[in-house]
Amino acid sequence: MELNWRKSSYTSQQGGDCVEVAWTQYQVYTRDSKHPELGHLDLPTREWSALLHAVRTGEV
Repeated sequence: MELNWRKSSYTSQQGGDCVEVAWTQYQVYTRDSKHPELGHLDLPTREWSALLHAVRTGEV
């Protein structure tokens, strides 16, 4: 399966720490854009949504 990776909108233009995200209907994948060869973290979309909610509300 080929994934379409997208850099985070929070990535700085100076080449700072970057996260890339790709998704399918059931999974969300994240990786370090500077070291994609190290692999990725994949989460079910439900878990990804819960993580984003926790971050946005300050729970984590």
